[in-house]
Amino acid sequence: MKKIYLLLAFLIPVSLVAQDDLLSLLGEDKTIDYATASFKTNRVVNGHSIENTAAGVLDFKISHRFTPLRQGIYDLFGLDGASIRFGLDYGINDRLMIGVGRSTREKMFDGFAKFKILRQSTGARNMPITLSYLTDVQIKSVKFADQTRENHFSDRLFYTHQLLIGRKFGERLSLQLMPTLVHRNLTTTPDDKNDVFAAGIAGRFKLTKRVAFNIEYYYVPEGQIVTDYTNCLSVGFDIETGGHVFQLHFTNSADMNYKGFITETTEPWFYEGADGNMLSGIRFGFNISRVFTLKKPKGLE
Repeated sequence: MKKIYLLLAFLIPVSLVAQDDLLSLLGEDKTIDYATASFKTNRVVNGHSIENTAAGVLDFKISHRFTPLRQGIYDLFGLDGASIRFGLDYGINDRLMIGVGRSTREKMFDGFAKFKILRQSTGARNMPITLSYLTDVQIKSVKFADQTRENHFSDRLFYTHQLLIGRKFGERLSLQLMPTLVHRNLTTTPDDKNDVFAAGIAGRFKLTKRVAFNIEYYYVPEGQIVTDYTNCLSVGFDIETGGHVFQLHFTNSADMNYKGFITETTEPWFYEGADGNMLSGIRFGFNISRVFTLKKPKGLE
């Protein structure tokens, strides 16, 4: 837990600097132009983007991850089986959003808060990046596999701390870095560390006004998780249609929670099987986002 405190200790002075920058603008008549729509939603694929749900807006998300495509026509290329997550995200104000969700995989409940510390801007205030801090807690509610041991509620808890550092390069290209810490209260073997550090990278390229291509990759340095697990790579397309955003993608993870897709992805995109044949861990998946305005901004009521 000391590593988590160090991360928070870093964030506090950064936040204070951001506040000082904003205070220095008081009394100036110049306009600040903030970068918008770096990504189409507050998710890239599995993980968060630098975007927030707008203030007063509720975002209802439905996510599916199907079984691997290699199953073929017998189970319609994985569509016969799926992991599902339902989520509700809400924008408190221009900087803060919160959310909760429930996944069928491990019957996982999750809740998070995301705060924008810095916002990319030009004009009266030049800021080259957007910087957000995400904190997330996950609760595994599936029954314990070993009922003979002394099980505790704390064994069900997992925590994530993440920085989202992003920049929008013109109208088409956005990139972000995601240094991440996942803490697991309970692990199964000594080779599975409680604290796992990962480095994520993601990007969006706008193809048309309503369609964008996304890519997301999380790298976990060796020595933190067992060798049965691998890194998560996801690619896909965002399609915007009015109040909906459809995210269609391919990924090698069945999980939609940080603990799962960062530390427990089991199959690479392509690998050699025991019989020497080439296999694939690619899964089709999608996120559907529907927004509802619960509280209109002042002046529009």
